[in-house]
Amino acid sequence: MSTARTEILGSIARALDGVPSGIGQGELAEVPRAYRRTSDLLPGSSQVIDILIDRLEDYKAHVHRVSSMDDIPAAVRDILSEANSVVRPAGLPESWLSMLPPSTTVTTDAPRPGSQGLSPYELDAIDAVVTASRVSIADTGTIVLDGQSDQGRRAITLVPDTHVCVVLASQVVHLVPEGVALLDEHPERPLTWISGPSATSDIELNRVEGVHGPRNLHVIIVG
Repeated sequence: MSTARTEILGSIARALDGVPSGIGQGELAEVPRAYRRTSDLLPGSSQVIDILIDRLEDYKAHVHRVSSMDDIPAAVRDILSEANSVVRPAGLPESWLSMLPPSTTVTTDAPRPGSQGLSPYELDAIDAVVTASRVSIADTGTIVLDGQSDQGRRAITLVPDTHVCVVLASQVVHLVPEGVALLDEHPERPLTWISGPSATSDIELNRVEGVHGPRNLHVIIVG
């Protein structure tokens, strides 16, 4: 046996030292969870919303507040006033885009059996995407999409340069465990976790935006 293999197997054996023997043979031990699983702040409360906005703005996302669902079309129009083309998931309410100027081309991404929907090349030619969301976590400034019809495929939220995401105040929780508990209701759904616009830094800490996703993230908080 090679030295490297011996070292690797030895590391695994040391890591497993003390683990109940049933683990790995179909038996699961209860994992101790000493961290906070619920917050004293209610989902959708003004305190939780304020925390989310603070985190999002720190990540250089653009936050827009509206009072009701009826205000969404005007907010989308103002945000995308210079966009020539927009893509929407098939389940997104058409009314949300109803106030865009007639010159703006709106494309619906509607994958069908045997079709994957718009290709990455087609999406790359589109200026912006508008989606809903599943849950937002104030403590980390994170918005989570779970692939439902009003959120669409992951590709449509990663390729266009601008993402406009609608967040209902009632969907905002304080802590990560609270968000995970909601997502665990449908563990089969694909998740996209968004914490601000896409950004990375090189070894000299020069920030570059738009490398792994949209350069611009606009969040419309409703309520």
